[in-house]
Amino acid sequence: MVANPTPTPFDVTCADNTCVLRLPVSLTVTEAVSFQKSCQALFQEYPQLQRLALDFSDTTFVDSSGIGSLVICRRLCVQHQTELVLRDVGRQVMMALQMTDLDKIFTLEATTPEPEGVPAAIAKPPKLEKHLLSTHPSVKSRAKRAIDIVGALVGLGITGVLWVPIAIAIKLDDGGPILFSQIRCSWMGKRFRIWKFRSMVTNAEALKEQVANEVEGPLFKNKRDPRITRVGRFLRKTSLDEFPQFWNVLRGDMSLVGTRPPTPDEVEHYEVPAWQRLNVKPGLTGEWQVNGRSSIQKFEDVIRLDLKYQENWSLLYDLKLIVKTVLVIFSRDSGAA
Repeated sequence: MVANPTPTPFDVTCADNTCVLRLPVSLTVTEAVSFQKSCQALFQEYPQLQRLALDFSDTTFVDSSGIGSLVICRRLCVQHQTELVLRDVGRQVMMALQMTDLDKIFTLEATTPEPEGVPAAIAKPPKLEKHLLSTHPSVKSRAKRAIDIVGALVGLGITGVLWVPIAIAIKLDDGGPILFSQIRCSWMGKRFRIWKFRSMVTNAEALKEQVANEVEGPLFKNKRDPRITRVGRFLRKTSLDEFPQFWNVLRGDMSLVGTRPPTPDEVEHYEVPAWQRLNVKPGLTGEWQVNGRSSIQKFEDVIRLDLKYQENWSLLYDLKLIVKTVLVIFSRDSGAA
């Protein structure tokens, strides 16, 4: 994480309650932090700003921090009732927006003419190419993906064997659904539906406000969460509740090893630096899993572990974390995140 990024200057022109802010060639964490500060300063100087246009004509690369800064900028515009427009968005940035469905939220406009014979109304959207969105070496690693597929198939086989006894235990406990699903955020903030064996009461989300959060920051956690069922405590203790996530790994939503998959509500409260953890796919296991996930009390610790994984990543490092995970599951320190 960049603690004190070097300020990056932005060209801003304003007239008639409209401002145009020209973005740099690359919008990664350093530039994104500076961009967020520039937006905040802009609204302080022009509290009645009616329209803000972000000029992407020079921008050729954006990572998860850049996406996060755009989300934060949009939030500021909504608060100040200011129209936000993304102007002259290039191919790579457009792919990042489409991947996260932000192209459906932001207003896009082009000031340059369309190629002759290709009207804008029928122009095809760019095909998603991972090499253009390569925010981290692990994202484009074919070997890592191969390990994920093999591991997911093996994991699903084990899940199939365990399914019947776990399903019977859950049904006998409270008669509710066997599986639990929830929307989480993957690489670059792309949303997906994660699957688990249900370990909480069926109305857990409705009861969430009644449970104290023991972790500082957007992460929610309570060691003695009363919403966890009797069977659920065993499933979490042994990490069996997470076995259905092998399906998410096979689909490509997750990896066997990665960062902790956050909820959209968590991401909504992120500042720009925290978005760095979305530069890689979330994992079924990771640094947080093998380094005392039950003892983490600060969101900063989660970020630190996630960034540590990104810095140290290699195929061998992934394999080491997988082995450590197995050892943790059978130790007394195992516990749900």
